Order: sequence, then structure tokens, then C-alpha cells
Amino acid sequence: MELIWQGIKEAIRLLLSGDAEVLEITLLSLRISGFATGLSLLIGLPLGTLLALGQFPIRKFLVSLVNTGMGLPPVVVGLMVSIMLWRSGPLGDLQWMYTTKAIIIAQVIIAAPVVTGLTMAALQQLDPRLRYQLMGLGASRWQMTLMLWREARLPLLAALMAGFGSVISEVGASMMVGGNLRYRTRVLTTAIVLENSKGEFAIAIALSIILLLLAYSVNLVLTWVQQRAPSRR
Repeated sequence: MELIWQGIKEAIRLLLSGDAEVLEITLLSLRISGFATGLSLLIGLPLGTLLALGQFPIRKFLVSLVNTGMGLPPVVVGLMVSIMLWRSGPLGDLQWMYTTKAIIIAQVIIAAPVVTGLTMAALQQLDPRLRYQLMGLGASRWQMTLMLWREARLPLLAALMAGFGSVISEVGASMMVGGNLRYRTRVLTTAIVLENSKGEFAIAIALSIILLLLAYSVNLVLTWVQQRAPSRR
């Protein structure tokens, strides 16, 4: 119990003192995970919409891949990306291994299936008569899609939060492809693992608290937007 208390006091000290390294690690974590979540939304929103509304031969196969991807182990993703970006790999010439670009790629692979699957589920839960009504009113396919997104905006925001949560807390893939390099690829999760391995449990707990506060702050904003939306109707 005393160790946890020390961690809480250390977290308060780090936050109040504005420790430069902790601040840089925190901002890097937010920047990488935020960018990866944004890319996942650009991929998952249209793909999930296509799978929810479309009818084509390999649809069930793609849905099964998405459902599998929602539970894809991060270390497997890290291994796949490492093989692709290694010097002798297909993309080795890019020299992205142990860079933030590699972490973003891994996090997109982790988050995109989550956003896709939840988007698909959100749109499938809408009353199918709504689509026919919009089509009967002469709405184009793009206009119909926008209206369906509007109707499903609350679960779609939940999909965004789930995607962000899956990457801000991820450690395995980030460690494997980023290398946990100080001032370059060290994020909060990999910093926690490092401090834990050194036996610096108070600092590890402090960084964990900062990570939780960061995740909570982002999700608080998204939740505020989500819960505020119905009041405008």
C-alpha cells in the first residue's frame, strides 16, 4: 500500500513540476495514438459501412476477418510489422523500423478492425426501413450514408473511443517496432515497462496514473460530445 502511495505522490510531483521528459513522453503518446486513431477512423468508417450495407460474394469472409482482427494480439501485429519493415523485409528500404511511423502502422492495424467492427454493428442495428425511406425520398447513396451515420452517431463515437483505447494502452507492438528509444519512440506504456524492469515501481505507478489520466481526459471529451448530441434533437 505504501508503494502505491509513493506512486501517487510521484505522479503529483511529476505533473506539478512539469518534468520535461515526462511531458514529452505524454505528448508523444497522445500524438501517435491520436494520429493512429484518426487513420483507423478513415479506414474503419467506410469499410464498416460497406460491410453493413453492401451485399457481395466475399462479404461474410471479410466480416469474419474483421471480427478476428478485433481480437488480434498486439505482439502478433508487432511481429508482422517488424518483418515487413526489417532491413531484409519487403519495406526495409523505407528505414521506418524503430521510428514513430512504425508504431503508427502497428497501432492502425490494431485499431482499424475495432472501428470497422463497431461501425458495422452500429449501422446494422438501425431500422432497415430508414434506408428504404431515404431512397424513396430520392436521396443519393452518399446522402443516405451521411444520414445513417448521423442516426448512428452515438455508437460511432463509442467506436472511436474503443479504437483510441485499444492503442493508447497498447505496449507489445510499440515495444517491438519502436524499440522504446529515449526522446524518439518512448511512449507511456513502454516507459512503464522499462521502469518496472528497473525496479522503479513508484515511477512506474506514477506513469501509469498519468496514462490513465490521459486516456480519461480524451474519453471524457468524446463522452461529452456523445452525450450532448441527443439534447440537440
